[in-house]
Amino acid sequence: MARGGAQGLARVAVVVRAGAAPLWWLGVFAAGIGALAPGLTGRRIGALAGAVLFILATAVVVYTRRKRYAALARSAARAGKHDVLQDRAVTTRNWRRGHRWWLLLAFLAALGSAFAASAAGGLLLAGCGAGLWLKAAWIGRRERAEEVLLWVRVDWLAGNGGRPAGKAVKAYRSTGIAAGDAAPGGARRRTAALV
Repeated sequence: MARGGAQGLARVAVVVRAGAAPLWWLGVFAAGIGALAPGLTGRRIGALAGAVLFILATAVVVYTRRKRYAALARSAARAGKHDVLQDRAVTTRNWRRGHRWWLLLAFLAALGSAFAASAAGGLLLAGCGAGLWLKAAWIGRRERAEEVLLWVRVDWLAGNGGRPAGKAVKAYRSTGIAAGDAAPGGARRRTAALV
């Protein structure tokens, strides 16, 4: 803990977005490999089942715990001047390191499912990644509308499996829209070109 009761803070949208790219690309890769095998159901049925699973997974991930995120955002307290804002790259790297075995197991499960339903498992995984991107974008729209950025304590994330809206998270902190190195929604902040 830092001086004056300060805390390390990670951006909520960055944490949500951290799993999007690995899930998406692992899912696309698994679906591509799975499409080569006909599976028990055949390629066409496997692809159709995969498309349905993609849509369902995207919707479930986008809407899961949305009320909890909104409630935490509404009650966010202002970050203190001694709070340490974690860089986007550090937050992303920490999340991915903490979940690397889960990502590997999900990829292997998606590949294994190809023997039953061709590309379905890979498309399910890709749908989870797409859902995380959309959820981060939804958080970004809230941040822009309210002109604040939302942060979560790093120690609460560590004790909560990296979930920014889990039971261990008691409240969010907020800063101005220009704080940190990530734009609303967790994307890399683009610097305006000088004219």
